[in-house]
Amino acid sequence: MFEPLLLSDVVQTGFFLIVGLIALLFVMLIFFYGNLWIQARFSGSPVSFAELIGMSLRKVNSRVIVVSRITAAKAGLELTTAQLESHYLAGGRVPNVVRALIAADRANIDLSWKVATAIDLAGRDILDAVQTSVNPKVIDCPDPRKGKETVDAVAQDGIQLKAKARVTVRANIARLIGGATEETIIARVGEGIVTTIGSAINHKSVLENPDRISKAVLEKGLDAGTAFEILSIDIADIDVGENIGAQLQGAQAEADQKRAKAEAEKRAAMARAREQEMKALVVENRAKVVLAEAEIPLAMAEAFRKGYLGVMDYYKLNNIKSDTQMRDAIARGEQESKQED
Repeated sequence: MFEPLLLSDVVQTGFFLIVGLIALLFVMLIFFYGNLWIQARFSGSPVSFAELIGMSLRKVNSRVIVVSRITAAKAGLELTTAQLESHYLAGGRVPNVVRALIAADRANIDLSWKVATAIDLAGRDILDAVQTSVNPKVIDCPDPRKGKETVDAVAQDGIQLKAKARVTVRANIARLIGGATEETIIARVGEGIVTTIGSAINHKSVLENPDRISKAVLEKGLDAGTAFEILSIDIADIDVGENIGAQLQGAQAEADQKRAKAEAEKRAAMARAREQEMKALVVENRAKVVLAEAEIPLAMAEAFRKGYLGVMDYYKLNNIKSDTQMRDAIARGEQESKQED
């Protein structure tokens, strides 16, 4: 039979069980978070186990937060774990922001944690912006990735010029939020080049002084409302293209010729239609003459019946008609003999 357990044995067993659970929990904490805790402690940026456990519960990458905080602390920046964790939960790129703050601090650029995180959450690469602010970048105009190699414009003499420009810009941190991107800079510079070339009297003046393009474009203040500050605009290349003026004149002459031909064909068609109308009118008049001639015998018969015309009058009329026909025949014969002579 089993002996009954004493109260002291139960207490002792419970004590060892609790100690064992605590020891197991401590071992688990050391296993999962010991490396990070030790790394943070010896780096001068201590993080408690409670904070590490809280990050895991909130599904925050604790290694990213701890390493970023250590990096900031070594660079002399005071960033709390709560700040880093809050930006991580908002979907920000914590390491990128920390490196950007360090780069800005080294370059004496005024960049706060609030502004940096806002720029990062807006979708801009804050680290690239800081690097561009320190080391200006060059933008090709037009962008060759878009498939166009040159900016084409036509001078007032009709000659086409093909230009390539290189724009040196520096990021403006203050206007990075809400500022226009590189595409706006490229579009504005391209528009300025087209306007300057188009206002030139002839293409030779542009070829002699290509710097007039860059000066005219720079004076327009094309970086207004953008996230960049334009430092310089350089014309990398400018070539002569086609004679657009001559092509337009040729096209205009061809169009005028076609229009004149169409007008001539229209007038010819109207003339042919008028000719047919006149022929029809002649036939109609001849028909009227025939009808009128057909009424003459009827009129003569009516005159005989009523006594207006006698037999002798009729013979005299026929004699006159015969004499007239004879004279006409003699006249025609004399004309033909003269023509033969």
